[in-house]
Amino acid sequence: MKKPIAFSGTDRQNQLTNLGAETYDLIVIGGGITGAGIALDASSRGLKTLLLEKGDFASGTSSKSTKLIHGGLRYLKQFDFWLVKEVGSERAIVHKLAPHLVIPEKMLLPLIEGGSYGKWLTSIGLKVYDILAQVEGDDKRRMLEKKEALKKEPLLPKKRLKGAGFYAEYRTDDARLTIELLKTSLQYGVTALNYMRVESFSYDKDGQVNGLSAKDLLSDTVVDCKAKNIINAAGPWVDELRGVDKSRRGKRLHLTKGVHLVFPHEKLPVEQSVYFDVPDGRMIFAIPRGGITYVGTTDTNYDGDKNEVRTDLADAIYLISAVNNMFPDIELGLEDIQSSWAGLRPLIHEEGKSASELSRKDEIFVSHSGLVSIAGGKLTGYRKMAERAVNRVSRRMEDAGGKALQPSKTDQIAICGNDFKNFKAVKKYIDQVAERLEPAGIPPLEARRLVTTYGIQTDSILDAFEGYSDGDASWNLVRAELEFGIAYEQVQNPMDFFIRRTGRLYFNIESMRAHKEAAAKLCGKILGAKKSEVDSWIQEMDRELHHHSAFDLEEFRV
Repeated sequence: MKKPIAFSGTDRQNQLTNLGAETYDLIVIGGGITGAGIALDASSRGLKTLLLEKGDFASGTSSKSTKLIHGGLRYLKQFDFWLVKEVGSERAIVHKLAPHLVIPEKMLLPLIEGGSYGKWLTSIGLKVYDILAQVEGDDKRRMLEKKEALKKEPLLPKKRLKGAGFYAEYRTDDARLTIELLKTSLQYGVTALNYMRVESFSYDKDGQVNGLSAKDLLSDTVVDCKAKNIINAAGPWVDELRGVDKSRRGKRLHLTKGVHLVFPHEKLPVEQSVYFDVPDGRMIFAIPRGGITYVGTTDTNYDGDKNEVRTDLADAIYLISAVNNMFPDIELGLEDIQSSWAGLRPLIHEEGKSASELSRKDEIFVSHSGLVSIAGGKLTGYRKMAERAVNRVSRRMEDAGGKALQPSKTDQIAICGNDFKNFKAVKKYIDQVAERLEPAGIPPLEARRLVTTYGIQTDSILDAFEGYSDGDASWNLVRAELEFGIAYEQVQNPMDFFIRRTGRLYFNIESMRAHKEAAAKLCGKILGAKKSEVDSWIQEMDRELHHHSAFDLEEFRV
Protein backbone atom coordinates (compact mmCIF):
# COMPACT_ATOMS: atom_id res chain seq x y z
CA MET A 1 0.00 0.00 0.00
CA LYS A 2 1.22 3.51 -0.84
CA LYS A 3 2.02 5.42 2.36
CA PRO A 4 -0.52 8.18 3.11
CA ILE A 5 0.56 11.79 2.64
CA ALA A 6 1.50 13.32 6.00
CA PHE A 7 -1.25 15.65 7.22
CA SER A 8 0.17 16.13 10.66
CA GLY A 9 -0.84 18.09 13.72
CA THR A 10 2.80 18.20 14.89
CA ASP A 11 4.40 20.58 12.34
CA ARG A 12 1.86 23.37 12.64
CA GLN A 13 4.36 26.15 13.36
CA ASN A 14 6.19 25.54 10.10
CA GLN A 15 2.92 25.66 8.18
CA LEU A 16 1.90 28.93 9.86
CA THR A 17 5.25 30.51 9.06
CA ASN A 18 4.84 29.69 5.37
CA LEU A 19 1.31 31.09 5.05
CA GLY A 20 2.30 34.74 5.10
CA ALA A 21 4.99 34.25 2.43
CA GLU A 22 2.61 32.89 -0.21
CA THR A 23 0.04 34.41 -2.51
CA TYR A 24 -2.71 31.89 -3.11
CA ASP A 25 -4.89 31.64 -6.18
CA LEU A 26 -7.72 30.70 -3.82
CA ILE A 27 -8.41 30.70 -0.11
CA VAL A 28 -11.37 28.59 1.00
CA ILE A 29 -12.95 29.50 4.34
CA GLY A 30 -14.67 26.51 5.92
CA GLY A 31 -13.48 22.95 6.42
CA GLY A 32 -16.78 21.14 6.07
CA ILE A 33 -17.81 18.95 3.15
CA THR A 34 -18.41 21.93 0.83
CA GLY A 35 -15.07 23.57 1.59
CA ALA A 36 -13.22 20.26 1.29
CA GLY A 37 -14.92 19.60 -2.05
CA ILE A 38 -13.98 23.08 -3.30
CA ALA A 39 -10.34 22.63 -2.21
CA LEU A 40 -10.08 19.38 -4.18
CA ASP A 41 -11.88 20.75 -7.25
CA ALA A 42 -9.84 23.96 -7.36
CA SER A 43 -6.44 22.39 -6.70
CA SER A 44 -7.02 19.59 -9.21
CA ARG A 45 -7.70 22.30 -11.82
CA GLY A 46 -4.37 23.94 -11.04
CA LEU A 47 -5.18 26.61 -8.44
CA LYS A 48 -2.77 27.10 -5.53
CA THR A 49 -5.26 26.64 -2.69
CA LEU A 50 -5.35 27.27 1.05
CA LEU A 51 -8.24 26.09 3.26
CA LEU A 52 -8.87 27.49 6.76
CA GLU A 53 -11.36 26.12 9.30
CA LYS A 54 -12.18 27.92 12.57
CA GLY A 55 -12.80 24.68 14.49
CA ASP A 56 -11.89 21.14 13.62
CA PHE A 57 -12.57 19.89 10.12
CA ALA A 58 -16.23 18.82 9.76
CA SER A 59 -17.02 20.11 13.26
CA GLY A 60 -20.13 21.98 12.12
CA THR A 61 -22.89 20.68 9.86
CA SER A 62 -20.62 18.13 8.19
CA SER A 63 -20.48 15.79 11.17
CA LYS A 64 -24.14 16.17 12.14
CA SER A 65 -26.09 14.87 9.12
CA THR A 66 -28.08 11.63 8.85
CA LYS A 67 -24.89 10.18 7.35
CA LEU A 68 -26.55 9.10 4.12
CA ILE A 69 -25.58 9.77 0.53
CA HIS A 70 -29.20 9.74 -0.59
CA GLY A 71 -31.25 11.05 -3.48
CA GLY A 72 -33.77 13.07 -1.52
CA LEU A 73 -36.87 11.01 -2.18
CA ARG A 74 -39.01 13.40 -0.15
CA TYR A 75 -38.21 16.25 -2.56
CA LEU A 76 -40.39 14.53 -5.15
CA LYS A 77 -43.35 15.58 -3.00
CA GLN A 78 -42.18 19.18 -3.49
CA PHE A 79 -41.80 18.59 -7.26
CA ASP A 80 -38.10 19.44 -6.96
CA PHE A 81 -37.15 17.13 -9.82
CA TRP A 82 -33.88 18.94 -10.61
CA LEU A 83 -32.54 18.39 -7.09
CA VAL A 84 -33.56 14.71 -7.07
CA LYS A 85 -31.93 14.16 -10.46
CA GLU A 86 -28.65 15.80 -9.52
CA VAL A 87 -28.11 14.31 -6.09
CA GLY A 88 -29.50 10.96 -7.25
CA SER A 89 -26.90 10.78 -9.99
CA GLU A 90 -24.18 11.93 -7.61
CA ARG A 91 -24.73 8.93 -5.31
CA ALA A 92 -23.32 6.50 -7.87
CA ILE A 93 -20.34 8.77 -8.62
CA VAL A 94 -19.34 9.19 -4.96
CA HIS A 95 -19.79 5.45 -4.35
CA LYS A 96 -17.37 4.77 -7.22
CA LEU A 97 -14.87 7.28 -5.81
CA ALA A 98 -14.98 5.77 -2.29
CA PRO A 99 -16.72 2.36 -2.21
CA HIS A 100 -15.34 1.70 1.29
CA LEU A 101 -16.87 4.91 2.66
CA VAL A 102 -20.09 5.22 0.65
CA ILE A 103 -21.80 1.89 1.19
CA PRO A 104 -24.96 0.48 -0.46
CA GLU A 105 -27.88 0.52 1.96
CA LYS A 106 -31.31 -0.88 1.11
CA MET A 107 -34.15 1.26 2.42
CA LEU A 108 -37.67 0.16 3.35
CA LEU A 109 -40.52 2.66 2.97
CA PRO A 110 -43.53 1.19 4.83
CA LEU A 111 -47.04 1.93 3.53
CA ILE A 112 -49.26 2.47 6.56
CA GLU A 113 -53.03 2.75 6.71
CA GLY A 114 -53.78 6.46 7.04
CA GLY A 115 -50.16 7.37 6.22
CA SER A 116 -49.03 9.98 3.70
CA TYR A 117 -47.77 7.43 1.16
CA GLY A 118 -50.26 5.32 -0.81
CA LYS A 119 -49.27 2.22 -2.75
CA TRP A 120 -49.92 3.55 -6.27
CA LEU A 121 -48.31 6.95 -5.74
CA THR A 122 -45.34 5.37 -3.95
CA SER A 123 -44.80 2.93 -6.79
CA ILE A 124 -44.91 5.74 -9.36
CA GLY A 125 -42.77 8.00 -7.17
CA LEU A 126 -40.06 5.38 -6.67
CA LYS A 127 -40.12 4.63 -10.40
CA VAL A 128 -39.60 8.32 -11.18
CA TYR A 129 -36.87 8.35 -8.52
CA ASP A 130 -35.10 5.45 -10.26
CA ILE A 131 -35.29 7.22 -13.62
CA LEU A 132 -34.10 10.60 -12.31
CA ALA A 133 -31.30 9.04 -10.24
CA GLN A 134 -30.32 6.64 -13.07
CA VAL A 135 -30.65 3.60 -10.81
CA GLU A 136 -29.67 0.31 -12.43
CA GLY A 137 -29.82 -3.46 -11.82
CA ASP A 138 -30.67 -4.83 -8.38
CA ASP A 139 -30.83 -1.33 -6.94
CA LYS A 140 -34.07 -0.58 -8.81
CA ARG A 141 -37.13 -0.20 -6.61
CA ARG A 142 -39.45 -3.07 -5.76
CA MET A 143 -42.91 -2.90 -4.28
CA LEU A 144 -43.48 -5.42 -1.48
CA GLU A 145 -46.70 -6.94 -0.27
CA LYS A 146 -47.43 -6.90 3.46
CA LYS A 147 -45.98 -10.38 4.06
CA GLU A 148 -42.74 -9.55 2.24
CA ALA A 149 -42.40 -6.25 4.10
CA LEU A 150 -42.81 -7.95 7.49
CA LYS A 151 -40.20 -10.51 6.50
CA LYS A 152 -37.77 -7.65 5.81
CA GLU A 153 -38.69 -5.84 9.03
CA PRO A 154 -40.76 -7.78 11.61
CA LEU A 155 -41.08 -4.73 13.90
CA LEU A 156 -43.43 -2.90 11.53
CA PRO A 157 -47.06 -2.52 12.70
CA LYS A 158 -48.82 -5.69 11.51
CA LYS A 159 -52.34 -4.29 11.84
CA ARG A 160 -51.74 -1.04 9.97
CA LEU A 161 -49.14 -2.19 7.42
CA LYS A 162 -50.31 -2.46 3.81
CA GLY A 163 -46.99 -3.11 2.07
CA ALA A 164 -43.72 -1.27 1.41
CA GLY A 165 -41.43 0.23 -1.15
CA PHE A 166 -37.92 -1.21 -1.23
CA TYR A 167 -35.18 0.87 -2.82
CA ALA A 168 -31.46 1.67 -2.66
CA GLU A 169 -29.51 4.45 -0.95
CA TYR A 170 -25.93 4.74 0.36
CA ARG A 171 -24.63 5.14 3.89
CA THR A 172 -21.51 7.10 4.80
CA ASP A 173 -19.73 8.90 7.61
CA ASP A 174 -19.94 12.59 6.75
CA ALA A 175 -16.93 13.64 8.85
CA ARG A 176 -14.79 10.84 7.40
CA LEU A 177 -15.78 11.79 3.87
CA THR A 178 -14.75 15.37 4.61
CA ILE A 179 -11.34 14.48 6.03
CA GLU A 180 -10.60 12.04 3.21
CA LEU A 181 -11.46 14.69 0.62
CA LEU A 182 -8.98 17.04 2.31
CA LYS A 183 -6.34 14.33 2.37
CA THR A 184 -6.98 13.67 -1.32
CA SER A 185 -6.47 17.35 -2.09
CA LEU A 186 -2.99 17.23 -0.51
CA GLN A 187 -1.67 15.43 -3.59
CA TYR A 188 -2.60 18.59 -5.56
CA GLY A 189 -0.70 20.87 -3.21
CA VAL A 190 -3.51 22.12 -0.94
CA THR A 191 -2.58 23.55 2.45
CA ALA A 192 -5.36 23.00 4.99
CA LEU A 193 -5.37 24.07 8.63
CA ASN A 194 -7.97 23.62 11.35
CA TYR A 195 -8.49 25.97 14.33
CA MET A 196 -7.84 29.05 12.16
CA ARG A 197 -10.51 31.72 12.61
CA VAL A 198 -10.83 34.44 9.97
CA GLU A 199 -10.83 37.85 11.68
CA SER A 200 -10.89 40.34 8.79
CA PHE A 201 -10.43 40.80 5.04
CA SER A 202 -7.98 43.02 3.17
CA TYR A 203 -8.76 44.85 -0.08
CA ASP A 204 -6.89 46.36 -3.01
CA LYS A 205 -7.24 49.98 -4.19
CA ASP A 206 -10.36 49.04 -6.19
CA GLY A 207 -12.07 47.58 -3.14
CA GLN A 208 -11.58 43.98 -4.27
CA VAL A 209 -10.82 41.41 -1.59
CA ASN A 210 -7.18 40.28 -1.83
CA GLY A 211 -6.48 38.56 1.46
CA LEU A 212 -7.42 38.00 5.07
CA SER A 213 -6.15 37.85 8.62
CA ALA A 214 -6.69 34.60 10.51
CA LYS A 215 -6.05 33.80 14.15
CA ASP A 216 -4.53 30.45 15.09
CA LEU A 217 -6.70 29.47 18.04
CA LEU A 218 -4.09 27.02 19.32
CA SER A 219 -1.29 29.59 19.69
CA ASP A 220 -3.14 32.95 19.51
CA THR A 221 -0.95 33.89 16.53
CA VAL A 222 -2.49 36.11 13.84
CA VAL A 223 -1.40 35.41 10.26
CA ASP A 224 -2.00 37.60 7.19
CA CYS A 225 -2.66 35.64 4.01
CA LYS A 226 -2.77 36.98 0.45
CA ALA A 227 -5.14 35.61 -2.19
CA LYS A 228 -6.42 36.38 -5.68
CA ASN A 229 -9.82 34.82 -4.86
CA ILE A 230 -11.66 33.87 -1.66
CA ILE A 231 -14.62 31.50 -1.30
CA ASN A 232 -16.71 31.66 1.87
CA ALA A 233 -17.97 28.11 2.48
CA ALA A 234 -18.49 28.47 6.22
CA GLY A 235 -21.89 26.77 6.41
CA PRO A 236 -24.04 28.27 9.21
CA TRP A 237 -21.42 31.04 9.61
CA VAL A 238 -21.60 32.22 5.97
CA ASP A 239 -23.64 35.31 6.85
CA GLU A 240 -21.21 36.29 9.65
CA LEU A 241 -18.37 36.42 7.14
CA ARG A 242 -20.56 38.32 4.68
CA GLY A 243 -21.02 40.77 7.56
CA VAL A 244 -17.26 41.08 8.05
CA ASP A 245 -17.10 41.87 4.31
CA LYS A 246 -19.96 44.38 4.78
CA SER A 247 -21.94 42.55 2.10
CA ARG A 248 -24.70 40.88 4.10
CA ARG A 249 -27.67 42.10 2.10
CA GLY A 250 -30.28 40.53 -0.16
CA LYS A 251 -30.73 36.81 0.39
CA ARG A 252 -29.83 35.41 3.79
CA LEU A 253 -29.49 32.11 5.59
CA HIS A 254 -32.32 30.37 7.39
CA LEU A 255 -30.91 27.92 9.94
CA THR A 256 -32.83 24.80 10.88
CA LYS A 257 -31.84 22.24 13.48
CA GLY A 258 -31.69 18.49 12.91
CA VAL A 259 -31.37 16.04 15.79
CA HIS A 260 -30.50 12.33 15.85
CA LEU A 261 -30.79 9.91 18.76
CA VAL A 262 -28.68 6.76 19.20
CA PHE A 263 -30.02 3.62 20.92
CA PRO A 264 -28.40 0.27 21.70
CA HIS A 265 -29.45 -2.08 18.92
CA GLU A 266 -31.11 -4.44 21.41
CA LYS A 267 -33.45 -1.58 22.38
CA LEU A 268 -34.38 -0.84 18.76
CA PRO A 269 -33.49 -4.06 16.90
CA VAL A 270 -34.52 -3.09 13.36
CA GLU A 271 -33.10 -5.54 10.85
CA GLN A 272 -32.59 -2.97 8.16
CA SER A 273 -32.91 0.73 7.42
CA VAL A 274 -36.45 2.13 7.45
CA TYR A 275 -37.67 5.49 6.13
CA PHE A 276 -41.08 6.18 7.64
CA ASP A 277 -43.58 9.00 7.96
CA VAL A 278 -44.98 10.40 11.18
CA PRO A 279 -48.47 11.87 11.75
CA ASP A 280 -47.32 15.47 11.12
CA GLY A 281 -46.14 14.51 7.62
CA ARG A 282 -42.39 14.55 8.26
CA MET A 283 -40.14 11.62 7.40
CA ILE A 284 -37.79 9.84 9.83
CA PHE A 285 -34.92 7.38 9.27
CA ALA A 286 -34.15 4.44 11.56
CA ILE A 287 -30.74 3.05 10.61
CA PRO A 288 -28.93 0.08 12.20
CA ARG A 289 -25.17 0.51 12.39
CA GLY A 290 -23.03 -2.05 14.17
CA GLY A 291 -24.21 -2.37 17.75
CA ILE A 292 -26.52 0.66 17.65
CA THR A 293 -29.55 2.04 15.83
CA TYR A 294 -29.88 5.77 15.23
CA VAL A 295 -33.01 7.71 14.31
CA GLY A 296 -33.55 11.18 12.89
CA THR A 297 -34.08 13.82 11.96
CA THR A 298 -36.02 16.78 13.26
CA ASP A 299 -36.38 20.00 11.23
CA THR A 300 -37.03 23.07 13.38
CA ASN A 301 -36.09 26.75 13.10
CA TYR A 302 -32.99 27.73 15.04
CA ASP A 303 -31.74 31.12 16.22
CA GLY A 304 -29.55 30.16 19.18
CA ASP A 305 -25.79 29.90 19.63
CA LYS A 306 -24.36 28.24 16.52
CA ASN A 307 -21.39 26.94 18.50
CA GLU A 308 -23.58 25.20 21.11
CA VAL A 309 -26.30 23.28 19.28
CA ARG A 310 -27.80 20.70 21.63
CA THR A 311 -30.55 18.13 21.71
CA ASP A 312 -33.41 19.36 23.88
CA LEU A 313 -36.35 17.65 25.53
CA ALA A 314 -38.81 18.43 22.73
CA ASP A 315 -36.45 16.92 20.13
CA ALA A 316 -35.99 13.72 22.12
CA ILE A 317 -39.69 13.26 22.86
CA TYR A 318 -40.63 13.92 19.21
CA LEU A 319 -38.27 11.26 17.86
CA ILE A 320 -39.06 8.69 20.56
CA SER A 321 -42.80 9.16 19.94
CA ALA A 322 -42.27 8.72 16.20
CA VAL A 323 -40.36 5.45 16.72
CA ASN A 324 -42.86 4.06 19.23
CA ASN A 325 -45.70 4.90 16.84
CA MET A 326 -44.11 3.11 13.88
CA PHE A 327 -42.80 0.11 15.84
CA PRO A 328 -45.59 -0.74 18.32
CA ASP A 329 -43.66 -3.56 20.00
CA ILE A 330 -40.94 -1.08 20.97
CA GLU A 331 -41.36 1.08 24.05
CA LEU A 332 -38.42 3.46 24.05
CA GLY A 333 -37.92 6.01 26.80
CA LEU A 334 -35.46 8.83 27.47
CA GLU A 335 -33.41 6.45 29.60
CA ASP A 336 -32.73 4.28 26.53
CA ILE A 337 -30.86 7.03 24.66
CA GLN A 338 -27.19 6.11 24.42
CA SER A 339 -26.01 9.22 22.61
CA SER A 340 -27.21 11.99 20.31
CA TRP A 341 -26.09 14.70 17.96
CA ALA A 342 -27.62 17.97 16.82
CA GLY A 343 -26.58 20.13 13.90
CA LEU A 344 -27.64 23.03 11.70
CA ARG A 345 -28.68 23.20 8.06
CA PRO A 346 -27.63 26.48 6.41
CA LEU A 347 -30.62 26.86 4.07
CA ILE A 348 -31.59 29.88 1.98
CA HIS A 349 -34.45 31.86 3.52
CA GLU A 350 -37.73 31.94 1.60
CA GLU A 351 -40.51 34.14 2.95
CA GLY A 352 -43.58 32.26 4.15
CA LYS A 353 -42.03 28.78 4.08
CA SER A 354 -41.65 26.52 7.10
CA ALA A 355 -38.38 24.82 8.02
CA SER A 356 -39.26 21.55 6.26
CA GLU A 357 -40.55 23.36 3.14
CA LEU A 358 -37.33 25.27 2.44
CA SER A 359 -35.40 24.20 -0.64
CA ARG A 360 -32.17 22.25 -0.15
CA LYS A 361 -30.67 23.80 -3.31
CA ASP A 362 -27.36 25.58 -2.99
CA GLU A 363 -26.88 29.21 -4.01
CA ILE A 364 -23.82 31.36 -4.70
CA PHE A 365 -23.56 35.04 -3.72
CA VAL A 366 -20.80 37.30 -5.07
CA SER A 367 -20.31 40.54 -3.12
CA HIS A 368 -19.24 43.92 -4.48
CA SER A 369 -15.74 43.11 -3.19
CA GLY A 370 -15.55 39.85 -5.14
CA LEU A 371 -16.00 37.59 -2.10
CA VAL A 372 -17.73 34.43 -3.32
CA SER A 373 -20.09 32.79 -0.77
CA ILE A 374 -21.90 29.48 -1.16
CA ALA A 375 -24.65 28.10 1.09
CA GLY A 376 -27.53 25.65 1.07
CA GLY A 377 -27.23 22.25 -0.57
CA LYS A 378 -26.97 18.70 0.69
CA LEU A 379 -24.14 16.37 1.69
CA THR A 380 -24.84 14.25 -1.39
CA GLY A 381 -24.41 17.19 -3.74
CA TYR A 382 -21.08 18.44 -2.35
CA ARG A 383 -19.13 17.67 -5.55
CA LYS A 384 -21.42 19.62 -7.86
CA MET A 385 -21.59 22.49 -5.36
CA ALA A 386 -17.80 22.64 -5.38
CA GLU A 387 -17.73 22.57 -9.18
CA ARG A 388 -20.18 25.48 -9.42
CA ALA A 389 -18.24 27.55 -6.88
CA VAL A 390 -14.93 27.01 -8.68
CA ASN A 391 -16.59 27.74 -12.03
CA ARG A 392 -17.64 31.10 -10.60
CA VAL A 393 -14.02 31.81 -9.64
CA SER A 394 -12.96 30.78 -13.14
CA ARG A 395 -15.34 33.35 -14.65
CA ARG A 396 -13.91 36.05 -12.36
CA MET A 397 -10.42 35.12 -13.56
CA GLU A 398 -11.55 35.38 -17.19
CA ASP A 399 -13.21 38.75 -16.56
CA ALA A 400 -9.90 39.99 -15.14
CA GLY A 401 -8.12 38.98 -18.35
CA GLY A 402 -6.86 35.58 -17.24
CA LYS A 403 -7.37 32.14 -18.70
CA ALA A 404 -10.40 30.01 -17.86
CA LEU A 405 -9.79 26.89 -15.82
CA GLN A 406 -10.11 23.42 -17.26
CA PRO A 407 -13.44 21.67 -16.50
CA SER A 408 -13.83 19.86 -13.18
CA LYS A 409 -12.47 16.32 -13.10
CA THR A 410 -13.35 15.30 -9.55
CA ASP A 411 -15.70 12.62 -10.85
CA GLN A 412 -12.51 10.73 -11.82
CA ILE A 413 -10.38 11.30 -8.70
CA ALA A 414 -10.45 8.35 -6.29
CA ILE A 415 -10.86 9.52 -2.70
CA CYS A 416 -8.07 8.75 -0.21
CA GLY A 417 -8.38 5.21 1.18
CA ASN A 418 -9.87 3.81 -2.01
CA ASP A 419 -7.86 0.98 -3.55
CA PHE A 420 -10.89 -1.10 -4.45
CA LYS A 421 -12.41 -2.10 -7.77
CA ASN A 422 -15.91 -2.30 -6.28
CA PHE A 423 -17.81 -3.01 -3.07
CA LYS A 424 -17.16 -6.77 -3.41
CA ALA A 425 -13.46 -6.00 -3.08
CA VAL A 426 -14.23 -3.95 0.04
CA LYS A 427 -16.04 -6.91 1.62
CA LYS A 428 -13.11 -9.21 0.76
CA TYR A 429 -10.72 -6.78 2.43
CA ILE A 430 -12.94 -6.65 5.54
CA ASP A 431 -12.56 -10.44 5.84
CA GLN A 432 -8.77 -10.10 5.57
CA VAL A 433 -8.72 -7.46 8.31
CA ALA A 434 -10.91 -9.65 10.52
CA GLU A 435 -8.33 -12.45 10.18
CA ARG A 436 -5.56 -10.11 11.29
CA LEU A 437 -7.57 -8.97 14.32
CA GLU A 438 -8.72 -12.44 15.40
CA PRO A 439 -5.51 -13.48 17.28
CA ALA A 440 -5.91 -10.40 19.51
CA GLY A 441 -9.53 -11.27 20.29
CA ILE A 442 -10.93 -8.23 18.44
CA PRO A 443 -14.44 -9.05 17.09
CA PRO A 444 -15.18 -9.05 13.31
CA LEU A 445 -17.47 -6.01 13.72
CA GLU A 446 -14.33 -3.95 14.35
CA ALA A 447 -12.90 -5.07 11.01
CA ARG A 448 -15.93 -3.66 9.21
CA ARG A 449 -15.72 -0.43 11.21
CA LEU A 450 -12.03 0.03 10.42
CA VAL A 451 -12.39 -0.59 6.69
CA THR A 452 -15.48 1.59 6.33
CA THR A 453 -13.62 4.32 8.21
CA TYR A 454 -10.11 4.19 6.73
CA GLY A 455 -10.33 1.97 3.65
CA ILE A 456 -6.96 0.55 2.59
CA GLN A 457 -5.28 2.82 5.16
CA THR A 458 -6.37 0.20 7.71
CA ASP A 459 -3.14 -1.64 6.83
CA SER A 460 -1.08 1.19 8.35
CA ILE A 461 -3.15 1.11 11.54
CA LEU A 462 -2.91 -2.68 11.85
CA ASP A 463 0.86 -2.62 11.27
CA ALA A 464 1.17 -0.32 14.30
CA PHE A 465 -1.37 -2.34 16.32
CA GLU A 466 0.49 -5.60 15.73
CA GLY A 467 3.74 -3.96 16.81
CA TYR A 468 2.53 -3.33 20.38
CA SER A 469 3.80 -6.11 22.62
CA ASP A 470 1.80 -5.41 25.76
CA GLY A 471 -1.38 -3.80 27.05
CA ASP A 472 -5.09 -4.25 26.50
CA ALA A 473 -6.01 -5.05 22.88
CA SER A 474 -8.92 -2.59 22.74
CA TRP A 475 -6.68 0.24 23.98
CA ASN A 476 -3.93 -0.77 21.57
CA LEU A 477 -6.35 -0.40 18.67
CA VAL A 478 -7.43 3.04 19.91
CA ARG A 479 -3.76 3.93 20.30
CA ALA A 480 -2.92 2.85 16.75
CA GLU A 481 -5.82 4.88 15.35
CA LEU A 482 -4.95 7.93 17.44
CA GLU A 483 -1.30 7.88 16.36
CA PHE A 484 -2.44 7.57 12.74
CA GLY A 485 -4.87 10.48 13.25
CA ILE A 486 -2.15 12.77 14.61
CA ALA A 487 0.30 11.87 11.84
CA TYR A 488 -2.09 11.76 8.88
CA GLU A 489 -5.35 13.52 9.81
CA GLN A 490 -4.33 16.69 11.69
CA VAL A 491 -5.82 15.57 15.02
CA GLN A 492 -5.06 18.40 17.48
CA ASN A 493 -6.77 16.99 20.58
CA PRO A 494 -8.63 13.84 21.66
CA MET A 495 -12.05 15.38 20.86
CA ASP A 496 -11.07 15.60 17.18
CA PHE A 497 -10.27 11.90 17.36
CA PHE A 498 -13.22 10.56 19.36
CA ILE A 499 -15.87 12.73 17.68
CA ARG A 500 -14.91 13.56 14.06
CA ARG A 501 -12.24 11.03 13.03
CA THR A 502 -13.87 7.91 14.48
CA GLY A 503 -17.42 8.83 15.59
CA ARG A 504 -16.92 6.92 18.82
CA LEU A 505 -18.89 9.52 20.81
CA TYR A 506 -21.95 8.63 18.74
CA PHE A 507 -21.52 4.97 17.82
CA ASN A 508 -19.37 3.50 20.59
CA ILE A 509 -19.63 5.89 23.49
CA GLU A 510 -18.35 3.35 26.03
CA SER A 511 -15.06 3.18 24.13
CA MET A 512 -14.62 6.92 24.63
CA ARG A 513 -15.47 6.63 28.33
CA ALA A 514 -12.99 3.78 28.79
CA HIS A 515 -10.04 5.33 26.96
CA LYS A 516 -10.43 9.11 27.26
CA GLU A 517 -7.71 9.64 29.87
CA ALA A 518 -5.15 7.40 28.19
CA ALA A 519 -5.91 9.02 24.84
CA ALA A 520 -5.51 12.52 26.30
CA LYS A 521 -2.12 11.63 27.79
CA LEU A 522 -0.89 10.05 24.55
CA CYS A 523 -2.16 12.99 22.53
CA GLY A 524 -0.41 15.40 24.89
CA LYS A 525 2.84 13.46 24.70
CA ILE A 526 2.96 13.44 20.89
CA LEU A 527 1.80 17.06 20.47
CA GLY A 528 3.92 18.41 23.33
CA ALA A 529 0.99 19.68 25.39
CA LYS A 530 1.35 20.74 29.03
CA LYS A 531 -0.29 18.73 31.82
CA SER A 532 -2.82 21.54 32.38
CA GLU A 533 -3.91 21.26 28.74
CA VAL A 534 -4.22 17.48 29.00
CA ASP A 535 -6.36 17.90 32.13
CA SER A 536 -8.48 20.44 30.26
CA TRP A 537 -9.02 17.95 27.41
CA ILE A 538 -10.24 15.32 29.88
CA GLN A 539 -12.69 17.80 31.41
CA GLU A 540 -13.94 18.77 27.95
CA MET A 541 -14.47 15.11 27.02
CA ASP A 542 -16.45 14.63 30.23
CA ARG A 543 -18.65 17.58 29.24
CA GLU A 544 -19.18 16.16 25.74
CA LEU A 545 -20.08 12.74 27.15
CA HIS A 546 -22.59 14.38 29.47
CA HIS A 547 -24.14 16.62 26.81
CA HIS A 548 -24.63 13.74 24.40
CA SER A 549 -25.83 11.04 26.78
CA ALA A 550 -27.20 12.49 30.05
CA PHE A 551 -30.90 12.79 29.39
CA ASP A 552 -32.36 13.61 32.78
CA LEU A 553 -35.53 15.64 32.34
CA GLU A 554 -34.32 18.35 34.72
CA GLU A 555 -31.17 18.97 32.80
CA PHE A 556 -32.78 19.47 29.42
CA ARG A 557 -33.23 22.91 27.97
CA VAL A 558 -36.89 23.31 27.15
